Amino acid sequence: MDDRLSKQFALLLELDKLKSVLRRTRIKPAGGRYENSAEHSWHVCMMAILLQEHANEAVDVAKVIKMLLVHDIVEIDAGDVIVYNTAVAAEQHQKELAAADRLFGMLPDDQADELKTVWLEFEQAQSAEAKFAKALDRLLPMFLNSHNEGQSWRENDVKREQVLSVNRRIEQGSSVLWEKAQEIIQDASNKGWLKG
Repeated sequence: MDDRLSKQFALLLELDKLKSVLRRTRIKPAGGRYENSAEHSWHVCMMAILLQEHANEAVDVAKVIKMLLVHDIVEIDAGDVIVYNTAVAAEQHQKELAAADRLFGMLPDDQADELKTVWLEFEQAQSAEAKFAKALDRLLPMFLNSHNEGQSWRENDVKREQVLSVNRRIEQGSSVLWEKAQEIIQDASNKGWLKG
């Protein structure tokens, strides 16, 4: 039991590093500091609790929350890359796979297998829970950008078509939230925060 507990605490300590991984979105108020990945994970879990009724299919919200809590752990090693930088997507995916092996591998085998399976399910986005979790993960930065004058889009020269293309998968998890996302995109375009 001591070895098992030691492994669990080793990962818990390692997870503290997620608080140092900065994302491209600033917290409120506009112009505030950049959010970190741990804050993002908490925030998107709250979205799951509050918005579960808008999933296209009935979902096990506890499973959705588990996915959202583990989905960005790999950023401890791989870092965060803005979703609109599609040029580095394949390379980033390989870094994240290696990170998943290392980080989940710190745990006892049964927990390592369970969490990696949950992480892979999120990445593959085939189950109802994974589709909904992905939808929320894509919607949250858009929602924050819409309340920060398009900050992340403007700073990274993101175009309207990129936002539509990358975030279209929201519809697979929630057609209601995809409608909301399109409203956000249109409003940002009207205000000049998204070009093209």
